Amino acid sequence: MTDPARRLARLARDPSLRGTLLDHAARGVAVQLVLRAVLAVFVVLVVLLVPPTDDSVVCRVIGLGYAAVALGLTVPLLRPSLGATRHGWMLLFLDLVALAAVSVIAGRSEQTWTDDILVNGFFLLPVLAATQLRPWVCLWVSVPTVALYLGVGLASQEANTEPTLSVLLRTGVLAGVCAGCLLLARLQRSRVLAIGDLVAERAGLSAELLAIEGREQRELSETLHDGALQYVLAARQDLEDARDGDTVALDRIEHALAESAGLLRSTVSQLHPAVLERGGLGPALTDLARSVGGGRGPEITVTVSGPDRKTPADGLLLSTARELLTNAVRHSGAGTVHLALDLDPERAVLTVTDDGKGIADGVLEQRIAEGHIGLASRRVRLAAVGGALEIAPGVPQGTVVTARVPLDRA
Repeated sequence: MTDPARRLARLARDPSLRGTLLDHAARGVAVQLVLRAVLAVFVVLVVLLVPPTDDSVVCRVIGLGYAAVALGLTVPLLRPSLGATRHGWMLLFLDLVALAAVSVIAGRSEQTWTDDILVNGFFLLPVLAATQLRPWVCLWVSVPTVALYLGVGLASQEANTEPTLSVLLRTGVLAGVCAGCLLLARLQRSRVLAIGDLVAERAGLSAELLAIEGREQRELSETLHDGALQYVLAARQDLEDARDGDTVALDRIEHALAESAGLLRSTVSQLHPAVLERGGLGPALTDLARSVGGGRGPEITVTVSGPDRKTPADGLLLSTARELLTNAVRHSGAGTVHLALDLDPERAVLTVTDDGKGIADGVLEQRIAEGHIGLASRRVRLAAVGGALEIAPGVPQGTVVTARVPLDRA
């Protein structure tokens, strides 16, 4: 089985893609049915209106019988099904045998145009085969079609006094049509495969998006629960003490409310960073470093180089910086973390460097397996705009994470 055939079989086994492939195959079957009806009507009209001088009854019986059998076998194919798309192509040999039989019998008659008209129907057969998603079907039908067309021409050559060269030239034209139909079948299959790959990629991206959305919702819930909510609950308890006359409780309440306000303000800033809209990416990164560090973690420094201007990638760069800084503060054990942004007219390069313990081999894969998909989701989002995320060991220690974003596609 060829590689495209394996890809087609693999896509067909995917429940989310099976309907798409079956729909395209059913359209091919529908086109084949229309062309077969045209061929059957053509054969019947020729044997009825332009019958041969000899054996006209036999030609009419074969022509009408072919039309009846083709109609009877075609009706089950009207309903799209896997069996119709897999085995419907076998009727092409019925078309070929019927057309060749009538042409050979009519060609034995002298001074008749019947076979001269009928042989034109051979040109429809490779077109019928090209409606399949399998080029090998087109090849299997084309080879006997060309051979029988040549045989019919040579068999009727004496009755029609046609030169051999004329027969060979006509056969060459049919061979060219068959070659074109074979290439058309390959093109059709490649397009269906491309559509299937796009559908599979869309399904994968949708699943990743849902996972990212769920992760962000969990993080927001944890942030509110472990931060502002705890201070509010503490303030509520201190409020009862204040009612009992504990004046110190009022100071604790004031502190708790101030901390709650700060945490809520930080959370709101993450959801919709107003400083990014007002001040641009540089001030937003500085504000982000201040909020992530919080005075309790490693020292975070920020440098921005390049023109100070707003870009379509500002939101993506800020969210990427938040993910990278949060990882460095929580997991690296670093004493210092440096965030650098380099802007030029064509691209932006965001680099986070820490002097922590680094990332051991296999840790990233293990964290993804455990459901921590922060860096993985960053890679997906950056790749969606033509960017990339690179992770490398620092010198002499630590980790260097670099995010590159083309500004013309962000």
